[in-house]
Amino acid sequence: MKNSELRGLSIEELSSKLAVEKETFGKLKFAHAITPIENPMKIRAGRRLIARLETEVQAKKLSK
Repeated sequence: MKNSELRGLSIEELSSKLAVEKETFGKLKFAHAITPIENPMKIRAGRRLIARLETEVQAKKLSK
């Protein structure tokens, strides 16, 4: 998801998407710890998406 798409979402939408992504990231990390996943770059992409979501949530909270 691009930053421009994230800016168009409300705080509630961002928060729900953040919760889903954190859960997905946790499952991905757990799966990778048990047996290496096929594409480990998904871990990096997930971590960066979570950071983008948290940044956008914080920016929207500060702009209120």
